[in-house]
Amino acid sequence: MRGFLMAYKTLLASIAAFVLAIGLAFVSALGFAGLIEQRNVSVLEGAFSEAGMGWLTVTPDGLRVLLAGEAPDEGTRIRALQIAGQEVDASRIDEAITVPVQTAIVAPVFRMELMRSRAQLSVIGLVPMHNDAGPLTERLSAVSGIEAVEDMLQTSDHAVPQGWVPAVNFALDALSRFDVGRISVTSGRIEVEALVPTTEAGRALETTLRDIAPRGQVLVLNLNAPRPVAAPFLLRVLKDQAGIRVAGCSADTEEAQGQIADALVRQGMVNRLNCPLALGSPSPRWGDAASAAIAALGALPQGTLTMADGDVTLETPFDTPQAVFDRAAAQLEQVLPAAFSLRAVRLDAPVDAGAQADQRPEFRAELSAEGRLVATGRLPNPRIRSAIVAFAGAKFGTGATEVTARVDETLPDGWSIRVLSALDALAELHHGRALITPETIEITGVSGNPDAADQVTLALVQALGDEQSHRVDVTYDEALDPVTNQPTADSCERDIHAILDESKITFDPGSTEINAAAGRVIDRIADVLRGCGELPFEIAGYTDSQGRAETNQALSQARAEAVINALLARRVLVSELVARGYGADNPIADNATEAGRETNRRIEFHLIRPEPEPEPIDPALEAQLEFEIQTPGTSTTRPRTRPETAAEAPEN
Repeated sequence: MRGFLMAYKTLLASIAAFVLAIGLAFVSALGFAGLIEQRNVSVLEGAFSEAGMGWLTVTPDGLRVLLAGEAPDEGTRIRALQIAGQEVDASRIDEAITVPVQTAIVAPVFRMELMRSRAQLSVIGLVPMHNDAGPLTERLSAVSGIEAVEDMLQTSDHAVPQGWVPAVNFALDALSRFDVGRISVTSGRIEVEALVPTTEAGRALETTLRDIAPRGQVLVLNLNAPRPVAAPFLLRVLKDQAGIRVAGCSADTEEAQGQIADALVRQGMVNRLNCPLALGSPSPRWGDAASAAIAALGALPQGTLTMADGDVTLETPFDTPQAVFDRAAAQLEQVLPAAFSLRAVRLDAPVDAGAQADQRPEFRAELSAEGRLVATGRLPNPRIRSAIVAFAGAKFGTGATEVTARVDETLPDGWSIRVLSALDALAELHHGRALITPETIEITGVSGNPDAADQVTLALVQALGDEQSHRVDVTYDEALDPVTNQPTADSCERDIHAILDESKITFDPGSTEINAAAGRVIDRIADVLRGCGELPFEIAGYTDSQGRAETNQALSQARAEAVINALLARRVLVSELVARGYGADNPIADNATEAGRETNRRIEFHLIRPEPEPEPIDPALEAQLEFEIQTPGTSTTRPRTRPETAAEAPEN
């Protein structure tokens, strides 16, 4: 029994020790978990504080943590979770972070596309409701003459962007100036793509559009002329003591343009190559053939290269060494592509001019800078002479033509065709000379058309064939180019100021009548304004300081109006002219002297320029702007009361 009791006590002691051990372990675990919770909270709060996220609260839940609070936006919420994941295992993070609903007002992007293809016109895009579709399509019909406009516009009831109205007005004006193209209008940017008939027309249209474009808008122009059909496809290059130059050129690809330009540079040409792209080349290897032919011409002291479609003609003067000519011709013959055939000619020595001067036939035509044509020489018969006289009169004007040619029935075949072709070529020049001999045709002169040399050469080849020897030497003079010298608003103002600097518009004392001297000055100004079209000008009248201010102002106003009436009588469009009298204001000389007072009594012309448009607001920035109207409360700061109220203010 005693042994049993001892064993029982021992068992109880063991159980008590086990229970105590479990209790101690549990207490230790709770303490360790608490330390972990405290560490996690401390680490996270420190990290959030360093990141400026004081709105976050961290709540421990055993080994897990709960993040709560209101984030300013979704990006900040995600950033908070990333920071927490760097400090605590992401699997032990719970989050109850909220993000407020964003209510920002985003402005729409207004855009309008106008597309025209001759008699078809459509408009698509999003426009402000203030520019509703009805009136806009009516205006499109009015400027284009197209009644049925395909309307695909949508509207939005939002503020009209800065500069939108002048941009739309410009687009409507621009659309009336071409038949095929597209105009894109956005706030601050206008893009114009159009098909123009010629390069010259494209340059003129570009000048006009840039002149009328509204300020504050980015204007992008892409004006293209359709590629012409060249018949024949032509390249003509001349080489003499002055160097190598191009009298006519066509290319089928940009690669061929580069090949021709490189070949000419290797032969010493320094001028810019004018070789427009065209349709109709006889072979896709036009560039290869042209490059080889130019190299052959470069091997000769002097000569002429003519490529017309597949026919290549290489001419050189009689004094070129035969061996040099044969070597250049043979090398070219070997490398020409199969589609091309070569005709190499070494010209015969000229007839002794002293022995047979009278027997050598020629026809010579001189076109003066004033447009008068004088022609002398020989023609086959009286009937052809009458036809040539009539043709020249039609080209240059009957009163400006003098043809004194004698009849010679021994002239070579085709003589009359050469004469007609030469006169036709002269009509392309401002002034120049044509010389026709049995061997060749020479056209020299000056033109305001940069493509005149090409056009003259092409006309001769089309009329006479590529085997007829001819020489074209036409110089481009920019001062004669009507496109580059087209008057602009600024140039018109400069011309008028130059006239007034030379001669003033004066009036008799106390008079508003235009006297003879003033009339002569106004005649010159009227000539300028008629060439410039309708332009907004202020005609400003000034007087000297003598007399009453009211009288001077009225007199200066009446004189400015008299100038406008005088311009109207001279067939000047005056609807955009404004008369303003300034009296004795703004003197430009000393009113204490008679000479100074005479200078101050004057009329001035000032171009009225539109106010510059302010820079358009970036739509992205505008979308961030939001204004909130608040009702003042009792704590709202108010301005101080004025020292006196309206009822207490003294009377004037």
